Amino acid sequence: MVVNSINFLIFFVVVFAVYFFPLKGKAAAQNIWLLLASYFFYGFAEWKMIPLLLGATLVFYGLGRAIGKYRAHNEKLTSILSTVGVSLGIGLLLYFKYLNFFIKSFSDFFNAIGLQTHWSTFNILMPLGISFFTFKLISYLIEIHRGHIEPARNFVDFATYISFFPTILSGPIDRPKSFLAQLSVGRVLDYDLASIGLKRIFWGMFMKMCVADRLAIYVDAIFDNSIHHNGTSLAFASLLYPIQMYADFAGYSEMAIGVGCLLGLKITENFKRPFFSQNIAEYWRKWHISLTGWLTDYVFMPLNIRFRNFEKWGSIFAIIITFVLIGLWHGADWTFAIFGLYHGLLYIPLMLSGAFFKKSKIKKNESGLPNFNSTMKMLGTFLLVALGLILFRSTSLGEAGNIMFKIATDWGALFFDFNTLSNGLLCLFILFCKDFRDEFFPAKQAFKTGFINKYRYELTISAYILLILFFGILDGNQFIYFKF
Repeated sequence: MVVNSINFLIFFVVVFAVYFFPLKGKAAAQNIWLLLASYFFYGFAEWKMIPLLLGATLVFYGLGRAIGKYRAHNEKLTSILSTVGVSLGIGLLLYFKYLNFFIKSFSDFFNAIGLQTHWSTFNILMPLGISFFTFKLISYLIEIHRGHIEPARNFVDFATYISFFPTILSGPIDRPKSFLAQLSVGRVLDYDLASIGLKRIFWGMFMKMCVADRLAIYVDAIFDNSIHHNGTSLAFASLLYPIQMYADFAGYSEMAIGVGCLLGLKITENFKRPFFSQNIAEYWRKWHISLTGWLTDYVFMPLNIRFRNFEKWGSIFAIIITFVLIGLWHGADWTFAIFGLYHGLLYIPLMLSGAFFKKSKIKKNESGLPNFNSTMKMLGTFLLVALGLILFRSTSLGEAGNIMFKIATDWGALFFDFNTLSNGLLCLFILFCKDFRDEFFPAKQAFKTGFINKYRYELTISAYILLILFFGILDGNQFIYFKF
């Protein structure tokens, strides 16, 4: 049941109607209803994994209460409990997400020396959204151990935070302090917040259905048949793939945040126009913000403190480890590990020059547009990102290497299907114009005349709906990040 489907619309109308009418302002009842809705939503996608989700939630709820109880007067026991909890969370990821990788690697090794094995016999089903709800579980215990929050007393509130249906499959990764605080009070329909939410839902649907799904037709045709295409076509597809991925994932985040707004809950922002970045550090501060922030707080900062005696090289080592983990978070494959290593290595020039510690500011000319130097830096950053995503998109290191080799050596006529790409490129231009305006002219209104300005919200929503109806792929394609 994807967010941009008829099934989800029916589901959400029922959830919304009960949530705000019989249960209006009743926090406890609203949270129970949200919890039931979230488990129904998750079960609709993968009902066999409901016991895992519920079991993990119960265990971490108990660990959180125990850590909170002993935190003040038994530091050793508190540390043991925290370590057990974090280890359990990592263990869940290792078992369900990475055990297949190790089994296959050993199977390939044994096959290479003449011992035949069939790793698929032991193939383990990976639960949807495990990377997202496991990170919530881990951060909850760490925050209690650090004394930043008190453990949740109400199990329903905690379980609702872990399983909240707009975010459980593909984020954003909310922190416990801000989200649990919102669940403690009853919600009434906030028309201003709901208006913002509705607008963000339709914009997310446009990004997903009109940009990502349109571009995916061409990108998939090229990458899935890379041996049959020359370097020119592969290079063009490689430039489109970052945009497809951005529109797909940011589109989902927009919809999730919008659904949260309709329910009176504010969800963590996840994207901030990442392609208007002048270096790779700025890019990661704007891309998948909730994941980058999570790993910064719980991986990079502790490592950076541990390696502080090595000065800049200690920080570089901490960054590389963090980015290898970011790569592996996306999947258990050497392509993802090298993808993370690649991004970590891109930080070295920034660290050695000191640019990492300075906030990058786009220099503008008299018209308010970025100047030539800033534009070249943004373009260079985009190209570096696109190059790394060849690894991300490829099914193996060998395939990635062949694609890069073809791009470097095998130039020829571009495979360009105008009928396939025309609508996608038009919608891409609309996406670029909106992001460009939001980035460089955020205070300016799109409409100036009195009548249009008065009905600006209604006209904007109508425009999004018309664009979706005219240009959208309406068959409910799965989101890229569901598999992570």
